[in-house]
Amino acid sequence: MRFLHCSDIHLLGDYASKGLVALGWRRMPALVELKLRGRGTAFARSFQSVQAITAQATAQKVDHLIVSGDLTGYALEEEFDAARAALGDWAADPQRCTVIPGNHDTYTPGSLTAQRFERRFGHLLTSAWPEHAREGVFPFVHLFDEAAVVGLLSARVPFVPGCSFGVIGQRQLDGLDAVLADPRLGQRAVLVVVHHAPLNPHGHPDTPLHGLVDARALLERLPGPRYAVLHGHIHRRYHHPATTTRPHLFGAGSSTQAGREGYWLLDVKGGAITGEMRPLSGHVEQRA
Repeated sequence: MRFLHCSDIHLLGDYASKGLVALGWRRMPALVELKLRGRGTAFARSFQSVQAITAQATAQKVDHLIVSGDLTGYALEEEFDAARAALGDWAADPQRCTVIPGNHDTYTPGSLTAQRFERRFGHLLTSAWPEHAREGVFPFVHLFDEAAVVGLLSARVPFVPGCSFGVIGQRQLDGLDAVLADPRLGQRAVLVVVHHAPLNPHGHPDTPLHGLVDARALLERLPGPRYAVLHGHIHRRYHHPATTTRPHLFGAGSSTQAGREGYWLLDVKGGAITGEMRPLSGHVEQRA
């Protein structure tokens, strides 16, 4: 079975047309990122890049598309609409697509109150084993003949903009334990999708204000090459191979950032997980 993993696609709204009151105080730092730090330019063609990625999914005979969060720039309604439109038919069916929110999708309390993510993607959060959910719908399970995809929520509304660390929490970890202990899992490969990176590209924990707080608790539950954690958040694509005590870690970076556009192709057969990191040109950069 073949999976395509992308992340941090960051569809941007029209910020220039909105007043400061409409944007809200939490998005004020976003204007600095967009204008002075170049984020607006880096993600100006995100919509077209997502469409190119989904076209590659069709061309590469992908069975299931995985997006590990940060579909939007800063959780505007129009950004969620754009993300849903860009993913097209892939995002119509939970058997073809797994999507979880990232910290940019939970950027404001209003985005949660209005259920902006759920209104576009809630149908993809259905679970084959809803009895194992512990925090809302999380963890949810998409089940296939050779693999199980488990979605976790790590993205929370930050106390203040700039605090972008993630927390899974004990309830979801308990739910993950229940999934892993379920005899129906059999010998399937397990792909756990979470937004925040358990380890940075150098194999170390991320910084306290940016990393996954309970990364160690997650990794110790997934020992060996039958397991993989698929994440984004850090805008670099990298792979840490599995060891006897740790799963594969596939960081999809930002799949639409100018100059870094790309994705992972993951193949699962007989409980084994292999991957190829690909830019949008289709040239193979790295094999896992």
